Amino acid sequence: MSLRAVMEVSDFRNFALWISFLTGFTMANYSEDQCSWRGSGLSQAVKNVEQVWLRCAEGSVEWLYPVGALRLTLSPRLPWRAMGPGESSRSPVSACVKPDQHWGGAQLYLERDGVLELLVGDETSSPARVRCFSAMPGERPALFLQATPHQDISRRIAAFRYELRGDWTAQPSVNTDPIGSEGACRPCNNTEILMAVCTSDFVVRGNIRSVDTDSNLKAAVIKVSATRVYRQKFALFPESGRLTRSGEIRTPLQCGVRPGAGSFLFTGRVHFGEAWLGCAPRYKDFLKVYEQAKQSLMIPCTLVND
Repeated sequence: MSLRAVMEVSDFRNFALWISFLTGFTMANYSEDQCSWRGSGLSQAVKNVEQVWLRCAEGSVEWLYPVGALRLTLSPRLPWRAMGPGESSRSPVSACVKPDQHWGGAQLYLERDGVLELLVGDETSSPARVRCFSAMPGERPALFLQATPHQDISRRIAAFRYELRGDWTAQPSVNTDPIGSEGACRPCNNTEILMAVCTSDFVVRGNIRSVDTDSNLKAAVIKVSATRVYRQKFALFPESGRLTRSGEIRTPLQCGVRPGAGSFLFTGRVHFGEAWLGCAPRYKDFLKVYEQAKQSLMIPCTLVND
């Protein structure tokens, strides 16, 4: 074989490898647990609607170079009642989506009974924020992600995270983050305090160092020095020094939280990786309620190392 022929074969192989790389890059991919999906519009026809099934209570979607449309069905393997403690089989489930800060190139809709409700507009719309809606057990809510026409799609990525929970209050249709609802500011009664200890994503004893403002989320950020971490989902209160832990807890700005002296028992939920406040009695008040419940054998659970 001549040198020229060898070079031609080599060039062809390199070209074939490059095409194979591009094809592999543009193919859609689920995560191993089918909680998340990542794909590209470069491998999709303009008029096609690709069907995507998401099988978990939380995950993410990343659509590179949006073209055409995606229909995303939220169909977790676990029954709806397993997504929140103490919820009946008839209680609605709250679903929330949080767009990436660099969202662009598509619009996200909630599809319900053949009607589309806008959740997230294109990048030219209002700033992206968490949007939530409710679904009844047995429903399979669907999200419709539609690409918007742009001459240059090379820098456009429509990415968001989603969560399904059975322990938040959501309105029948699209609303803002349910953690920011009016109920979040209401003081907890004794029964709710005891249940919060059993079911919250975090249970922490600590002091308030300061209270700042998160203008983007319209939330107060409580900076906590933790003296005891009974339970936490993820590393919300990492070690900040020798035998000390610190972390941040958010709560709606309208609740008017201010720094206060003394020790508190902080409980709450993790929402898109951030801690949100539930019940937060003073620790001495919690101990009184806790001991009374133990003596009357009405305690739903005990604290670890109690």
